[in-house]
Formats: sequence, C-alpha cells, structure tokens
Amino acid sequence: MKNKNLLLIGSLAASMLFVNCSDDDAAQQLGNNPDPTEDVQTATALAEANLLLNSLPEAVRYDPASPALTAAEAAEANLFIPSVLGLDHRTSRSEAPEGPTVRFPLFQGWETPEGGEPRESYYIITETSDRAQAEALGIIWAPRMAEAIGGNGVQTSTWTEDGRLIFEGSVDFSPTRSLTPGGAPAVEADEENNINARVELFSFPPAAVTPGAVADAQWSSYVELPSGVVINAQVMANSTGTHDRIPHGNGTDQENPDNLNNPNLDRDGGAVVLQLLDGWHDGRPYYFHIVTDTSADGPAAIELGVLAPRLGQIPTFGLFPGGAMLPFSPTANGVLPEANNPDGFQGLNTPSSSPRQVNDPTNTFPIDPSSSQYSPMWDAHITEFTVPAEDRVILKSFNQINELLTDGILIPFRGNNGNGNAPATDDGDNVLSTGANRLTPTGAIINCPVISQPGPNGIDKIYGQPTN
Repeated sequence: MKNKNLLLIGSLAASMLFVNCSDDDAAQQLGNNPDPTEDVQTATALAEANLLLNSLPEAVRYDPASPALTAAEAAEANLFIPSVLGLDHRTSRSEAPEGPTVRFPLFQGWETPEGGEPRESYYIITETSDRAQAEALGIIWAPRMAEAIGGNGVQTSTWTEDGRLIFEGSVDFSPTRSLTPGGAPAVEADEENNINARVELFSFPPAAVTPGAVADAQWSSYVELPSGVVINAQVMANSTGTHDRIPHGNGTDQENPDNLNNPNLDRDGGAVVLQLLDGWHDGRPYYFHIVTDTSADGPAAIELGVLAPRLGQIPTFGLFPGGAMLPFSPTANGVLPEANNPDGFQGLNTPSSSPRQVNDPTNTFPIDPSSSQYSPMWDAHITEFTVPAEDRVILKSFNQINELLTDGILIPFRGNNGNGNAPATDDGDNVLSTGANRLTPTGAIINCPVISQPGPNGIDKIYGQPTN
C-alpha cells in the first residue's frame, strides 16, 4: 500500500511539474533552480491538493476562477479563506439563533483508533505551510506551520488508493461536555515572594470540567502529508459523534447533540456549518474565528473544542517570533454581559459562569492571516484585572493591553506558567509588555483559525450559501 501511495503521488507530481514542457525544458528549469527539491515538493503538494479537491462533491469543490463568494463579497467580508461556501455575519440571536456561522467543504478520510480498526472521519482544512497548495485549495498560507515539522506535535498521514487521507490518530466525540463554575479567592500582596495583590475571581477558573471530545495520544490537527507539507486538518465527525461547534439547531435533537443526522453536517454533500467566535484585533471587533482543538481540558470545555494533548508538543509556547505558534490574550475577569457595556462583554468568566454555555469570551489577538507571521495555533497569555468590576474595560488591542499592564490595571493571571520570553512583532516591537507585569504564557494551546474580520459594511450580512 505504501509503495502504491508513493507511485500515485509521484506520478501526479511529475505530470504537474513537467506539464507543457519538453524533457529538456524541464531539466533546464530544474537546473536553473538553486534548490530543485523545492520544485519537486511544490509539484507534489499540488498533486496532493488535486487529490483532496477531487475527493469532494463537485458542488463544493473550490475553483479559484469561480469561488462561492465573489471578489467583491470576499473583500467586503474581509474573508481570509477563499474556499468557504458561505458566511452568516448576523450577530442578532433573534435573527440568527446560532449566531454568526461559516460553511466549509467537508473532506472524508480515515482515522486509526489505537488498537482498533480504521473508521471514517470527516474533517475540514483551513491552513497549509505550502503557498501553492494554499492557492489551489483556497485556504490560508501559514509558513510558520513548517516550524513544527520533525517535532512530536505533528502527526503523519498516508493516502488510500482512492486519494483519501489516513490519519495516525483519532478523536472520540462520545463524552458529554460539562463545566462547573468555580473561582479563586482574593490574594494579598507579598513582596517577599513577588506576588501582586489579586482580586477575587468569580466563575473562572472552573471548579471542574469535562471536554465534549477527547483525542488520543497520536492525534494532532497539524498533519504532515507525504510531501512534507503540514496542513491544519480538524475532525468534525466520525462514528462516535460530532464536534460541539456544529450548531445543533434546525430541528435536531437538543438532548442528543452528537446525532449524525444533524443537517449542519452534510456528509454526502461534503459541507459542514460551524459557529463563529468573536474577538478583538487592532482595536476592531468581529475578529471571527473558530475553535477546533486545544491542548488542555479547561479551554476545551470552555470553548467547545477537542482536547488534543499532542498540540502541547508543538514548538514552543511563550516564544515569538520563533516557534510555530502565536500569542493571544484572554482575560480571566473581564466585562460581564450584565454590565451592558456598549462594546459588549469579554472574559473567561462569562462562558464559565453557567454549565450550559451561551456566550464566548471574545479574546484579544495581535495579528491576522494577512501577516506571514500568522499561525492558527495560539498560545494563551491570560490577563487579570486588579480593579473592581465596574472599572474594567473591553480589551481591544495588544497596545492597550501593554498600557494596562504597565499601569498595573492588568497583571498576569495567577495561573500562568511564568516562563517564556516577551513575544515580538515583525518589526521587533514587543507584542506583550516587558515591564514589571510582563505577561506570561499559560502553556495552553488553542487551534483557532481566523475566518474573517468584516468592517461595518460587512456585518449583519449573508454571503454565499451559509446553510446546508
């Protein structure tokens, strides 16, 4: 089987590399390239993209010449993933009960449960480390992902004879998600032990959590293809159930959310609908993204993701611009919905306040996929307000977070790891404060691809076909 896979990919790669060229022309082309292996890998990556596209029903197959959203619509929506089939940017729950959503092409592959037989798996792809493959598949080019190659945080894959991916790990969607609100008492300042004064925390951190899905030790959504390219492939469903970010409305059984008959999971039609999370970036709201997997059980339960411990082995948390991840900043005790802040609410205390989640924490992010430094794996650096609830503000940018850290209004969350260097942006400026309250990482990794960040003209609109 392995030899057949290599022959299949190799023949496709060769045909793509030498198309419209004579043997002499192709040899000359490779001879002029200082690193001909790059041509070979690119051709192989394109051949893999072709296999993936051909595995989809034609109606959802990405075509750069005629994407589901027109160029004008994609620009207005500020869409980062051209292959999405539809967006619902409506924010009113009375108009859109599930909130903003996105509809993706849904690929079918195979998982390999430990000690068991391979089973069908349905997944989406949002990023790749190869630029040509990104353009062919209509997904985000994230070259930082290549930094994970060779490490323990990446799983390998092979192909079936009919061009389906076989993952080495698997995900169990059968657990029932649960969350018990918790908190933490106030902490007095202790200069001798370098402890800042801390206000009392409510709801977060939770007293107990059970994620709604758990991956085995082999599973990582960073998947190395036989070409050596890394893709971000996130499982949405298998025989054990479905991802908690798939809306369970539209007449489906609310008491059985893992029902595979959910119309938002169209296995035959090759499409899946997912709820979008909101966030802040560069002083602007509507930083729409999805959460699929996390390395720790707390964020997996809070943000309805898969607990995938292997993500914690991706290099390396607390380090930027090195490594394969980016810092982002949730806050432990932000503005609650009942404050009626005109900018909304924010904080891990909001989703942790009720066992049945209604709101997401609206975290703060430093960059978007237009930057070559972007990565879909985010390294959580949690802040903590030191001021009373009525004096807390919405955190809209990393510049603002730095200012509040310098002023002592924000401090690192008491559960942060405390290690790691201060991350830096492309131009060398610190992303996070290097002062006395330098923000430190938690070590929790969240797989959080960014979908769109519309301006005022792109909000409350529907693009393409966002429903199955």
